[in-house]
Amino acid sequence: MNKTLMVVLVVVLVLLGGGLLYSMTRSTETPNNVTSTPPVVQNNNNTTTTQPQATAPTVVTSTTTFTSDNTAMVIGTVNPKGAFASYWYEYGTTSDLGNKTANQTIGSGFIGIQAPGYITNLTKNTTYYFRLVAENRFGKVVGNQYTFKTTQGSPAPLGSTPTAKTISATGISKTTAKISGEVTANKSATQYWFEYGTTPELGNISAFSSAGSGSVKTSVSISLSNLLPQTTYYFRINAQNQFGTVNGSILNFKTTGPSSAKEPSVTTGNATDVKTTFATLHGTVTPNLAETSYWFEYSTSSLLGGVLLQTTERVSVGAGESVIAIDKDVSNLKPKTTYYFRIVAQNSKGTVRGDKSTFKTN
Repeated sequence: MNKTLMVVLVVVLVLLGGGLLYSMTRSTETPNNVTSTPPVVQNNNNTTTTQPQATAPTVVTSTTTFTSDNTAMVIGTVNPKGAFASYWYEYGTTSDLGNKTANQTIGSGFIGIQAPGYITNLTKNTTYYFRLVAENRFGKVVGNQYTFKTTQGSPAPLGSTPTAKTISATGISKTTAKISGEVTANKSATQYWFEYGTTPELGNISAFSSAGSGSVKTSVSISLSNLLPQTTYYFRINAQNQFGTVNGSILNFKTTGPSSAKEPSVTTGNATDVKTTFATLHGTVTPNLAETSYWFEYSTSSLLGGVLLQTTERVSVGAGESVIAIDKDVSNLKPKTTYYFRIVAQNSKGTVRGDKSTFKTN
């Protein structure tokens, strides 16, 4: 089997896997030399590594077509090459073409994505020339030109382009988030995918998943991981069936932080349960991603230093990033005496003392 025939078989298998085949009459045109970018299987964490340099898109027009009396389904592949790309089909009854379909946005990643087109208002039993065209801000690229022939006696397919709506992100943490959307297949086998990235041009793409072929709105989502802390991410959902490609709105979210370990944060609270020789001291500690311990300093001197300074024992609070509420009992105090106190925390990044607070024993 020669290389050309193998590539044509890959194109047909891609169409079967993507749900783009339907019960119509296939074009009788003989396939010419044609190549195609196969689907890309994504990593388990739904990420792909983008190329550093964006360029003009690349396109591959497929010879595989499906026709009725006055419509044609055509297919190709577009690689956006790192910048938002739109695609369309040019067609006509001569090689001069003269007509075009509406522009459709295909994304901004660095992998080849199927680019289906639905051409309508054609004439029965007529040969048409067509080609795939794509454009991004770096330039326009034209694919090879091929032909299909409409039928006589075959009805147009049922269904229409899907609808897609991007939903706000949830479950946002320092390195993870859940992004969601809604897809309506509109009675044609539909696939969806998400794009996301640290700029509005997105750049990363999730795995392609099926949204079925019904007419009911379907809620879908994926979980992102290995994100950068304290970083704004942009994302959207896309959906596609044999009638074309649609895009949801671009939304954004910001991951939490800090991005790296730093000195702890503390807040001195008040004193409660104050008695003649006893009190409970309160405060908060945030470890800020470094192993942290805390203690209280207290004294009858407002300077909180020197020989009068007393301290509680050190207690570890781990290396998390959440605020931890602290309380500590102190005893053997002097009656009817004003005490000054503050909370102190320390990790490998530094030592931090809270503001002073006071109480007076009974």
